Amino acid sequence: MAMDLVIEVDNRPGALAKVAAACSDAGVNLAAATCVGMGDRAELHILVPHAEAARHALAITHQAVITREREVVVVDVEDRPGALADLARIVAEAGIDLDLVYVATHNRVVFGSKDLDGLKAALARKKH
Repeated sequence: MAMDLVIEVDNRPGALAKVAAACSDAGVNLAAATCVGMGDRAELHILVPHAEAARHALAITHQAVITREREVVVVDVEDRPGALADLARIVAEAGIDLDLVYVATHNRVVFGSKDLDGLKAALARKKH
């Protein structure tokens, strides 16, 4: 199960490095990361296979606090023009509202929605 963890960090040099180091030192692989924020604070999203190890690593190092976490859908994609458009069209035609999209390692796209079951069903049709 892929989990998107949202971590609020100070928007300053080294914030990402500290979070990434805490996770990697605990053996947690960050399959993706994206950070959004202007001003003093930013939201860092990290993609991990299991939240527990990342949560523990961040807690014991006092590097950051996870403010939200949720299951997301990760889809393998071909690295070509239009791949994201094709997936977005499938999701839209199913009437699913996306509230999170980012790219992960190894040509994968991460999708989040309040309707996770509907999102999974829509994207499962991609494989057929």
